[in-house]
Amino acid sequence: MMRQYRCAYKRHMRVREAQGAIMSQHEHICMIRGDGGRTLRAILDRICNKWTLLIVATLDDRTLRFTDLRGQVPGISQRMLTLTLRNLERDGLVARTVHAEVPPRVEYALTDTGRSLLAPALALARWATDHVPDIEASRLAYAAQMS
Repeated sequence: MMRQYRCAYKRHMRVREAQGAIMSQHEHICMIRGDGGRTLRAILDRICNKWTLLIVATLDDRTLRFTDLRGQVPGISQRMLTLTLRNLERDGLVARTVHAEVPPRVEYALTDTGRSLLAPALALARWATDHVPDIEASRLAYAAQMS
C-alpha cells in the first residue's frame, strides 16, 4: 500500500512542478479565520482522519465500487467506510454515482477538490515514511529515559 502512495506522490509532484506551483514563503502559516478557527479545525479534522487519507489515496485517478474500495483500504469496517464516504461526499471531495440497475451499482470517485488533496496528503505520508526510523529511535530513547 505504501508503494502505491509513493508512486502517486511522485506523479503528483511532477504535475505540481509542471504547473509551476511555487510555495510561498508564508504558505505554511496557519491562518485562523474570524470564527476562532472552528471552520478550519473542522476541515482539518475531516481531512486528517486516517480513513479519509487512505480513501483519497485509493481513489486516485479511478472510480471504484463500494466493495472494491473496501477491499483496497486495509482494516476499514463497512460502517466506517460508509460514514467516511458520506462525509467526503458532503464536503465535496468524493462524488457518488448511483446507476439504475438491479442490484443498484454505486461508484465513488474524487472530485476536483478531492484530487487537489492528493499532493499534500501524499507529501505527509512520504514524510511519515521517511522519518519512521527517527521517530522509533526517539520513542525508544524516551521510554528508556522514563524508566
